[in-house]
Amino acid sequence: MTDTTRDVLQEHEFDGIQEYDNPTPGWWYLIFFATFVFSLWYFLYYHMSTISTPVAVEYQDATADDMKKRFAEIGDLKPDAATVVRFMNEPGWLQFGASIFKTNCVSCHAANGQGQVGPNLTDDAYKNVTKIDDIPQVIANGAANGAMPAWKTRMHPNEVVLVASYVASLRGKNLPGPRGAEGTVIPPWPAPPVEPKK
Repeated sequence: MTDTTRDVLQEHEFDGIQEYDNPTPGWWYLIFFATFVFSLWYFLYYHMSTISTPVAVEYQDATADDMKKRFAEIGDLKPDAATVVRFMNEPGWLQFGASIFKTNCVSCHAANGQGQVGPNLTDDAYKNVTKIDDIPQVIANGAANGAMPAWKTRMHPNEVVLVASYVASLRGKNLPGPRGAEGTVIPPWPAPPVEPKK
């Protein structure tokens, strides 16, 4: 049996094709109205009220808690050559340093460290570094009269060391960049310590 309430043809046609006049069902309007009401409540609660925590703050708090848990594994890192070399050779922590780099450094040094506004970090020439433990110092304190900003007030000390390890690991990739080599070619980084045989 046909549903005659739904089989009403509309008067217009396109290319000889007519369509039925099937109105949008009521449940669709109900869902649309409910999502609209929810969006108003969400906006007022999370963005306007004083009783809720903004989503951005919740994210920052969760990130800080996660960082504390992860840093509990390694303690407080020293910004010295041995520590930077050690974390250059620990893939998990090197990836952590890469994520810090991608969050904070790409606007000047480009996505892979090949340089943009800042110098190329993938060759052997350096402007403010003569040895590997200069890297965390430059990151923390800045350089070039502020052209390289100081990050010590915006990064955890461990983040400074881990991103320094990542930056050190970029050396030798020799990616082409818009600025070319700058500064002085310096000696190679120290070799990683030899692991004792088990």
